Parts: sequence; C-alpha cells; structure tokens
Amino acid sequence: MSFPIPNLRHLRVFREVAECRSISQAAPRVFLSQPAITQAIAKLEALLESELFERQTDGMFPTDAGRLWHNRVDRCLGYIEKGIREALKSRSGSRPTSAQQILALLTTTQLKALVAVTEAQNFSIASRNIGVSQSSLHRAARELEQLLAIPLFEKTSTGISTTKACQALARAAKLGFAEIRQGYYELGALRSREVGRIVLGSMPLARTSILPEVINRFSIQHPDIGISVVDAPYDDLLQHLRHGDLDFLVGALRFPAPADDIVQEELLAPPLAIVARKGHPLASSPKLDIATLADYPWVVPRAGTPTRAFFDSLFVDKGLPTPRRLVETSSQILIRELLRGSDRLTLISTHQIEHELRLGLLCVLPYALSHTRRPIGITLRQHWQPTPAQGQFLEMLRDAAGRYAEQ
Repeated sequence: MSFPIPNLRHLRVFREVAECRSISQAAPRVFLSQPAITQAIAKLEALLESELFERQTDGMFPTDAGRLWHNRVDRCLGYIEKGIREALKSRSGSRPTSAQQILALLTTTQLKALVAVTEAQNFSIASRNIGVSQSSLHRAARELEQLLAIPLFEKTSTGISTTKACQALARAAKLGFAEIRQGYYELGALRSREVGRIVLGSMPLARTSILPEVINRFSIQHPDIGISVVDAPYDDLLQHLRHGDLDFLVGALRFPAPADDIVQEELLAPPLAIVARKGHPLASSPKLDIATLADYPWVVPRAGTPTRAFFDSLFVDKGLPTPRRLVETSSQILIRELLRGSDRLTLISTHQIEHELRLGLLCVLPYALSHTRRPIGITLRQHWQPTPAQGQFLEMLRDAAGRYAEQ
C-alpha cells in the first residue's frame, strides 16, 4: 500500500501551528492568511483521516495523532533542509538565500521529480515511473535548478548524469519521504488499524534460520503488516538503506563500519567451518593440513566479502598461494548443489547449513577455525526511529539470536 506525500507547504503549516499552538502566531511565520492555514490543516486531517488538533479558546493543541505526526513531519523537514544545505555548498558566488528560505518555496512535486530522475538517470523513464508527462518533469527540474541556483543534471551521451548537489538533495528527499511513511504507519496503529510494510535487506548468514523464524512469529501477531525481504549484494543493500528504501539490514556485519551514518548491532558470532558433501574423501581424514585443502577445488563468495577474506587468509597466513580452481557465488542453493555433485569444498557458517547437516547432505570437515567467527547482526540508519511494529520485529530478532547463541 502506497501513501501520498502531502503538500510540503501543508506540512510546514502544520509544524508551525503545532509549535506555536496558535494559527494567528503561525500565520506570519509561513506567510499565509489565517483562513489559508485553517484550510491547509483541514486538508491534511482529511488526508490522514485523523484529527490533529484540539481547538480550544486559548489555542490549538496537538492530539495524540498530532504529536505522532509532528515528530515525523519535523524529522522529514529536517532531512530536506539538511539536504538543501548540502546542495548549496556547490553554489558559486555569494547568494543570500538560506536553506530555510528555499524550503519555504520547495514543492512536493519538485522533490518527487528530482528523486524519479535521479533514480532513472533518464527523463523519459522517470516520467513513466511516476506517471507524469515528460514536459512536467522537465519543468519541475528547471524550477528546482532556478530556485537553488545550481545545476542538478548534466547531459551525457547516454542520457543524463546527476551532480553531487542533486544526489545530496535527492537522498535527503527520500529520507524525508520515508519519515512520512512511518507517520502513516503510526497513525494507523493509533487507530488500531495496522497498515504498512517492513522492508528489510537480508544477507546469507541471517536468512536460513533466524529470519524465517522471526517472520513467522511476527506474522502471526501482525497478519496485516506486509514484510518485504530484499536479497542483494551488501553494497547495494547498504545504499538502499542509507537512502531510506530499506528499514534495516540483517546479516553479516562489516568492520570497520563502511559509513558514518549507520549503526551496527551484533546479535551473535558463529564460527565458520569447512564443509563438503557427505562421503567426501577428506571427511574421515584423521588430521587435515592446509596444503591438502589447497589441492581441492572450492566454492567461495566473491572478493570483498568478509568470508572471502577469511578464505584467502587461511592460505596466505601459511605462506601458500590461494587456490585457483574457484567458483564464486553467494547463492546457498548453488553452493549446496555444487558440493553434493563434486569434491568441492566451501567455507561457511554451520548456522547457514543446519538443514543440510540434519538431512546428512553435507558434513563439516575436521579442521578447526575457531578464529573465524562471523558477527551477525542488524544494521540501521543512524537516528532512525522505528514504528512500534518495526521495534517489535527487531526485538524478536534479538530474542531469536539470543536463544540460538545459547544452543
């Protein structure tokens, strides 16, 4: 279910009235008449199906819904204003226009156009993606460039490219829009009507046991909240997290953290193991050495992943070259079938192959790797505020990981 992003002016009007507790005091701050403010709030309440203020003789006082919405609106506008300041750093010359002044003139249509073109890198594709004409999209982009007095898009032989200023403002807009979605979810919960989705990025170390268990438990308690699990390489997941497309990531953590605007929380740290098919020639070996292991073909993750770094270090630390007969993949299904059909080996956490071990399809070779513990955990955007439902999902993850670690 998608939710409309309200008019930015209406959001600014609401925030000022909520903070001033008065329409008359808010009017000069948003440069609107009192009737216009009253109309803007009425439209916002109709859109949200919630009463945001208690109208009393001594002022306008936010309701419970109003306080929830004010928090999300304030965070939304804060992200956008920060994005404007970041974009203005590239402006040449001295212009007196401040980020607050520009925020007062921005429209939701302009920001939606900015995000669509930034993601598509093409005006034609962007216009189809958001259902507006290409001429309208061009007009919104030109108006935004004029307002900021900086270039946002540059023509290339293959279409367009975005400037750093454009990327900064588009990211800020997406984070702001994500706050508005969170607000819709919270208002729905306040009316005892659960709506919305949890969108999470999943990596191999989490998706085999902990995550399925938590999703099943959560869905029983919250059957009306959808869950979208996105499987992709870590770099792609991280980018989508930082741009507000994902709520959080679950899986192997990176050290040091790859960005300063994320927070990592470790849940458990199972060791890696060398795994092969059942009946593998090395399965009954009384004592394995690294040289013997180097003679066999392997299935390993791509370069740049933590497990691949552990794999390479196994041989480099012993003065041996890294094995050459490698198949690179992170697909657990493909890894399993490659092992079952050959004498290949892999380096993997037993946490990921519990099912295959129970069924006797695979086995762990007798080679100690206690120093190769892989921290599994949650990756969040810094200062992200979960909704109550999202918070409960995270608590279920922590509980499931705690029980697994005690086994």
